[in-house]
Amino acid sequence: MKSDIIFEESQYLGYNRLSFLRRMVLALFCFLSYYWSGQSIDTEGSGSLLFFLGVSIIIISAILVFILHYRTIVENGSLILDGLWTARKVKIDLSSIKEISKVKYSRFFFNRAVYNLHLRGAIHFYTRGKECVQLTDKDGLKYLIGTQKPTELLRVLKEQLTK
Repeated sequence: MKSDIIFEESQYLGYNRLSFLRRMVLALFCFLSYYWSGQSIDTEGSGSLLFFLGVSIIIISAILVFILHYRTIVENGSLILDGLWTARKVKIDLSSIKEISKVKYSRFFFNRAVYNLHLRGAIHFYTRGKECVQLTDKDGLKYLIGTQKPTELLRVLKEQLTK
């Protein structure tokens, strides 16, 4: 059967605000500690270790920009969420969906990246962004799918739902 990809989006781990801020604060701490250790007499070389630790944190942050967290694909009447490495592929049949809407993902400024997190009657998929698409199936289960293109994903899903 021929696969017709209607919508495809990839989200990468390096773009998550909370993780990025955490790494940059840790790198800044390493650089400040290196600077302060230079003011005192350092006979053990721990100051240079802190400098290289800060540089390696920044390099890891740059590499994480290319590490795929999950990919969202809409094809053949289904929504496929394919996760990172060993995460299981989640396939949602759009014929079982009764309601689709665009909602704000969270009231918090910082949100952690999650994949297939079951929390309070909903299944969360999120890397970054302020809005998400909420799918409600016939059993009342909600799927919150974070996306950078919520309007386009909503339009494509509604088109697939009417077919």
